[in-house]
Amino acid sequence: MGIAALVAWLLTAVGGFYMLATWITKGGPRQPRTTRFPPAVIFGHFALAVIGLVIWIIYLVSDADALAWVAFALLIPVAALGFVMLVRWIPTYRAHTPQAAVGARTAVGTHTSEDASTVPEKHFSVVVVAGHGLFAAITEVLVLLTALGVGGS
Repeated sequence: MGIAALVAWLLTAVGGFYMLATWITKGGPRQPRTTRFPPAVIFGHFALAVIGLVIWIIYLVSDADALAWVAFALLIPVAALGFVMLVRWIPTYRAHTPQAAVGARTAVGTHTSEDASTVPEKHFSVVVVAGHGLFAAITEVLVLLTALGVGGS
């Protein structure tokens, strides 16, 4: 089960790295007024996920049960930061749907369809976002089950 968790984690990382690269190349950190994602949230999510992945790999090599729990504990704030970004991304996505483009209303703290074109995260594919979240949830469950010793030999 530990290897399955590693595979799920790596698939999650591929989607996450793609979104991070997209956000950076579209001006995320260079244009902080146009993004809904504070750089600290983005880079904190990324850093904790990478640290957790490295610890998971070390766990798989060493079979030290404490490392499995450390990796799982790191996934909790990673998931929380990911959920924060998802909640902040949804209005950007909705601003780009065909229905939203026709007569978008301005709400306090949201971008209209006109100024949303400058938002770096508008370039995220729904498939990538959904896949990243799905594989992240699978990773979380598999890491927990492995830490609990379920399915172990």
